[in-house]
Amino acid sequence: MISFSLVVGFAGAIFSVLAFPSPSPQLSRRVLHESRHDVPTGWTLHKRADPDATLPLSIALVQSNLHNLDDYLLDVADPESPNYGKLWTPEMVAETFRPSKESVDVVHSWLSTDGVHPNRIQLSDNGAFVRVNVSVTEAERLLGTEYYVYEHSDGTIRYGCQHGYHLPEHVSRHVDFVTPTLHFGTFTASYIQPGRSALSKRSSHASTGAKHRASLKETFKAIGTKASSGVGCDQEVTLDCIRQLYSFDYNIVAGSKNTVGVMELGQENYNGNDLDVFFKSYAPDQVGDRPKLVSVDGGSENSGQTNEDLTGESNLDFMLLMGLLGKKQPVSLYQIGSDGFFDELFAGFDRQYCQDIGETSDSSCGNVAKSNVISISYGSGESGPSYYLQRTCNEMGKLALAGITFVYASGDDGVSAFTDQCLSANGTVVSSGDGGNRFFPDFPGTCPYLTAVGATEIKPGASTSDPERAPAGYGSGGGFSNVFPRPSWQARAVNAYLSKYAPSYGMDVYNRSGRGYPDVAANGANIVIVADGQPGTTGGTSASAPIFAAMITAVNDARIAAGKSPVGWINPALYSSTFANIFNDITDGNNPGCGTQGFAASPGWDPVTGLGTVNFPRMLSRFMALP
Repeated sequence: MISFSLVVGFAGAIFSVLAFPSPSPQLSRRVLHESRHDVPTGWTLHKRADPDATLPLSIALVQSNLHNLDDYLLDVADPESPNYGKLWTPEMVAETFRPSKESVDVVHSWLSTDGVHPNRIQLSDNGAFVRVNVSVTEAERLLGTEYYVYEHSDGTIRYGCQHGYHLPEHVSRHVDFVTPTLHFGTFTASYIQPGRSALSKRSSHASTGAKHRASLKETFKAIGTKASSGVGCDQEVTLDCIRQLYSFDYNIVAGSKNTVGVMELGQENYNGNDLDVFFKSYAPDQVGDRPKLVSVDGGSENSGQTNEDLTGESNLDFMLLMGLLGKKQPVSLYQIGSDGFFDELFAGFDRQYCQDIGETSDSSCGNVAKSNVISISYGSGESGPSYYLQRTCNEMGKLALAGITFVYASGDDGVSAFTDQCLSANGTVVSSGDGGNRFFPDFPGTCPYLTAVGATEIKPGASTSDPERAPAGYGSGGGFSNVFPRPSWQARAVNAYLSKYAPSYGMDVYNRSGRGYPDVAANGANIVIVADGQPGTTGGTSASAPIFAAMITAVNDARIAAGKSPVGWINPALYSSTFANIFNDITDGNNPGCGTQGFAASPGWDPVTGLGTVNFPRMLSRFMALP
């Protein structure tokens, strides 16, 4: 598949040519539509773009009815709604959010008036994107900007604008964003190799900024075999420890009808031998079990991978998820190609979205089966243009309408999306020692349409029946969004925290009116896994995410067996009074970062461990009582 920020043509794309009468000129002042203050980490401005180079300009139109998305979701996800569980079909979703004819006409009129012949203007089949191949000179005139060539440290080249771009004011209201402009960057995957400190891996992609791997924050510590270790759950957290912590003792009964998957990126692959070594000790009947590969954007499986730099994340995900659910529940591996991220996952689910982002040649376009639960441990930060962040989040909301539960690891750097990276007063990402005193929220952890999972740990010397605390070895990701406002369903819980327990930081440090995250928590320290045949312990919120995803998968299993729908978007339910007593409240620990102690775990919801960890039988009973 072709990244849409590359300089490519539209060969093979399925678009209709817009043929309208020549419009009358429309005079309108230009307004700044999107901007960014800095170039993403790893990129440098290389040179001015060749004025004759061709750019595949793609204009994302504002979708219809997005202002109703929350209401639509609450109608099927609020426990008090009479329509709870009545999920939408993909066809209903597509038709409801199709951009209006007015938006199409306004953009077409602007392009035509500004010198683009109508025969060159194309509209995607679902009307979501307008496309036109233009020269750099034409693009600069249309967008009131200058194009440059940017080079990444790995040699990747991108065309983009230096600071921002402009649209006529009357057009701006009908456009989400335009590419290629500002949406490029590098994604950082941070994790630990055995016996080493945190490392970074970078791969190029058209995105808002860096991508990190929110797991394996604690150094891998080799241990003996299960038979010889003889230590408690405070030192080595096994599958049995997790079951004891959350009373998670469930036998799958409808596995053939239920689905769950894990998203992995690029060359991040599990090692099959490591799975078997793990299963031999902790789930003997699963030796030989493997996740089902679902290739997206050319993603390939390499279960013989022995590079510990590339197996740790995937090993952790599947050892926990498969081990907790057992062999009766099939698990899918959404393996995204080397340059892919959320756009490619969405494109795999929806052929129209695939066309919208300029991807038409890959066989996975629209052919990827959706899972009821998808566990994700890769993310970025809330930096760069907000339109793109909002569009990505809205796509998750639309998929949630059709029944997908997105479970996301909230990050391992406390109030920062990346180690030592914070925000300056103007929103630029800088190190905390270089004037970065504003908290740097994680994305997509701040998106309200997924469930963000923070981490906990068993205190030294404590047992699984004792209260857990926030991890002491790293900061469980949490805070408040600068992009997404606080949703109504979490207002009561978050306002209670702000009024009683919030630290005295000023408004210039964090946004008190933003969406608070995480939503819940699960253990993420001293987790037993196997790496290169060696048992050991590690930790991070990417352990927490698959643990919680396993429990939601079990809830879906019970509901499907009873003839009910999967739970889909669960946040309104979790924050409701109906679910108030399912949580083990976490009141010890904090999540430092940006030169501060971050936030403190407190009674009720807090931006370290969310609502707390769950008591599985109580959560199951509440969801089973719903239609």
